[in-house]
Amino acid sequence: MKRIHYSWFILSITFFSIIVAGIVMSSSGVFIDPFEKEFGWDRSVIALAFAISMFLFGISGPFMAALLNVIGLKKMMIVSMTTLLTGIILTFIMNQSWQMIIIWGLIIGLGSSLFLTVLSPYVANHWFEKRRGLAVGILTASTATGQLILLPVLAAIIDQYSWRWAIGLIMILSFTMLIIIFLFIKNTPKDVGILPYGLEEEIQESHEGQKENPIVVAFNGLFEAVKVKEFWLLSGSFFICGLSTSGLIGTHFISYCISFGIPLVTAASFLSFMGIFNLVGTTLSGWLSDRFDNRWLLFWYYGLRGASLVLLPYALTEGSTTMLVIFTMFYGLDWIATVPPTIGISRQIFGTNKSGIIYGWIYASHQAGAAVAAYGGGLIYKFFNTYTWAFFLAGVFCLLASLFVIIIKKQHSSQLTKEGVMNV
Repeated sequence: MKRIHYSWFILSITFFSIIVAGIVMSSSGVFIDPFEKEFGWDRSVIALAFAISMFLFGISGPFMAALLNVIGLKKMMIVSMTTLLTGIILTFIMNQSWQMIIIWGLIIGLGSSLFLTVLSPYVANHWFEKRRGLAVGILTASTATGQLILLPVLAAIIDQYSWRWAIGLIMILSFTMLIIIFLFIKNTPKDVGILPYGLEEEIQESHEGQKENPIVVAFNGLFEAVKVKEFWLLSGSFFICGLSTSGLIGTHFISYCISFGIPLVTAASFLSFMGIFNLVGTTLSGWLSDRFDNRWLLFWYYGLRGASLVLLPYALTEGSTTMLVIFTMFYGLDWIATVPPTIGISRQIFGTNKSGIIYGWIYASHQAGAAVAAYGGGLIYKFFNTYTWAFFLAGVFCLLASLFVIIIKKQHSSQLTKEGVMNV
């Protein structure tokens, strides 16, 4: 029987690690109401902690990409999962709003950064020569898988017991993944005596810059990228992507449903239902990004997402369960489908060797958008006592993003000089 290539084991461990980090971030929606009720904190303050977390793990992405080359994949995953686990444990003893901002905003934000930003393209680029788009699609879909499996479970635990039991489950999963990472993750294919999946003969890689200061390397990548118009178009569209997904839907969808009388577990189940279609849509998007013009894929993804977000307030106002189910299916297919083609365009424009750090900066823009929506959604609710305007505005912005991506010029050669950006 043919032996399974070790790259697929690395992909599997990475997949489940991202699930754990992803469920921590996506669980913010189920914890808003319990935190508000138990501690009496203002919803906008709770949303601020989640917003800081989203922004911090996004802006940390380029530095995580640079550090991966300095200290290696295994150590980076161990340090990041340990940091995430620390934040989860400290959640049990918090009792002041400033403590939540430090724990969920800073510690958990930093701990989740590696897993939710540059890890997917790094593993795809270093462990796969063929099927890179598919690998990115699978890894990107892992956040949806965690949401699919765990969000209703967390909501049910909170409903029947308390939020502390739900945090306990996340803690056990984080500790389990830390042990698996320690035992089985390898830095490169060479560590197990193989070549990347699909590579027939070894290619000499440039190790230039690997001993440089990661902060210098990350900023050099940014300084080179800002000279290219396509970088701004991708960053702008990804800002809107973050705003319209994890920032708004991930943080406020459940609370929006609750405001219309939908029970917590039911609302979490709708979000989980999105995860089923997200898993399918994102994996399919990875497959499509290997075969079709990534610009047109993004054009349709953003346009259709915008239409669905405009539909949501109407579906809730009318109390139509059928329309809400249609929304969850439609939106779910599109949720993270934008990531594989965005990574594909980054690789086409900036080259495989340079795209990791530059994509890290593009993803930082994504999380800046998520932070704006997470905090802005809380403010809009505070002033208007409804999220309707937040969702309507997000839909309009998505239409703008579809225009950003379609004017990107199709090209396959790098526009950047080799100086200052290293293989990632």
